[in-house]
Amino acid sequence: MARVRYGARTEKEIASARTARSALPDIWSTGVVAVWESDPDAVAAVLPPPLKPIGRPLVRVNISRVDLAGQPLGAGSFAVAARHDDVEGWYPLVMPMTQERALTGGREVFGEPKKLGEVTVEREGLVVRAALARHGIAFVEVRGAVSGDLPLPAPARRTDFYFKFLPAVDGSGFEDDPVLVHCLREEKVRRLRRVTGDVVLRESMYDPVADLPVRELLEITLGERTTAQRGRAVERVSARALLPYIHQRYDDPQQVLDGPPAGGA
Repeated sequence: MARVRYGARTEKEIASARTARSALPDIWSTGVVAVWESDPDAVAAVLPPPLKPIGRPLVRVNISRVDLAGQPLGAGSFAVAARHDDVEGWYPLVMPMTQERALTGGREVFGEPKKLGEVTVEREGLVVRAALARHGIAFVEVRGAVSGDLPLPAPARRTDFYFKFLPAVDGSGFEDDPVLVHCLREEKVRRLRRVTGDVVLRESMYDPVADLPVRELLEITLGERTTAQRGRAVERVSARALLPYIHQRYDDPQQVLDGPPAGGA
């Protein structure tokens, strides 16, 4: 009988796939990062407990193009500064990706708020434009001109905060208490340039980042980076406390309350 590809894989095949993942080389991306100070009340409002604001209401957007095994990948992140106990980091509100493969591991393993979208990084001479778009709306656009080289920073560590959860089958919330994840990212930079420009936030009912306005633009950079990450589940959090924020994950805020299909179809 010909092999049934949906059938169980052998232990050798599973071990081979695990070994291949652990031996991946550095994957370099070219991307634009913009950081600004926003409205402190708005930043505080988007943080589910137990996350809390830090001293400054910072917002960070990262828009990158990755050459992944010959297949270009667009990857973005729109995040606000936050802390959990004595750990400071970033809480991403939306992470558009251009490929489904990039969604799966991040959402299911780490709890990243990834969604399919359009990610653009363009450069023509000194002029740079980067954008995140979904449903035909470029809800974030960073534009400007390269204005000089910057010294390369030392390898750095950054923590991102995610909530990993599974909606309940009967539409009553979650199957279990959600988990707060600390994702430690170790980043290396091999080229960094200053960009003089601005950040445009456009209204979108699906990605309402315009509620976090640019009060003071701190920096825009264009760089080549590689990042390795590992996650750690640090604690169970209150399902009741997280539920009011769950619309951040879905275009339809009622999706988490969907029950099983009528008639068991």
